[in-house]
Amino acid sequence: MESMFHELQELLGAYLMPVLIAIPLAIIVLIAAFKRDDYRPPREYTPPPRPPEGTRRTAQPPVVLPPLPGTPGAGPSMASAFVTAPTPTPMQPPAAPAAEPDGPATVLIADDSAVVRTKLRRLLEGAGFVVVQVNDGNEALAQLEEKPEIAVLITDLEMPNKDGFELIADVHGSLTTEDLPVIAITGHDELHGRVGQIEGVYGIFKKPWNDRELLKRVESLVHLRTAASRRQRRVTDMRVPPGA
Repeated sequence: MESMFHELQELLGAYLMPVLIAIPLAIIVLIAAFKRDDYRPPREYTPPPRPPEGTRRTAQPPVVLPPLPGTPGAGPSMASAFVTAPTPTPMQPPAAPAAEPDGPATVLIADDSAVVRTKLRRLLEGAGFVVVQVNDGNEALAQLEEKPEIAVLITDLEMPNKDGFELIADVHGSLTTEDLPVIAITGHDELHGRVGQIEGVYGIFKKPWNDRELLKRVESLVHLRTAASRRQRRVTDMRVPPGA
């Protein structure tokens, strides 16, 4: 048994040891071969040849571009190859909108009582309005014709010469004042029903009235009338060409 083991050991030593030694050597040889193939020595820089001494370097001639069409020196065939584009007409800026009227609104007061007129004038002037005062309906119509800027009419219903009902009818029957808002004031309850049936009356206040409510109603009517006037002015400016 021991002799068989020695024979096997000698057999392995004779055949296996050379193989174990040859494999690493082969790997080392292959690696060295690959490295040798991949290695490339750097190329040496070779400067360009210098011209012989005593010679002068000639300058390159400048590049001459052909003249553009329409300029002096351009050939007729080249100029005819291009079509002259028409000169665009500059756009005219839009006309500026008409200037809006500045300043406070004007309120017309028609009442035969000086006390009532004074109280209304102080209330409205304190709020920034321009106040025009008259004693009856005839004077009110004259002021409306003279001052078209009047924005609101405040009228008493009972006045001499021409009362408030007649004044309201004349105002709304005229083409120039048919859209004028009217506020009626009265000291009699029975007149409320009659005024409520009249078109164009936007408020009925009984004496003594509430200053805050009356002033708020006047401000609302002035705002609405001013906005309507501006819209109408814009429509008119759009329909009428400038300079017409």
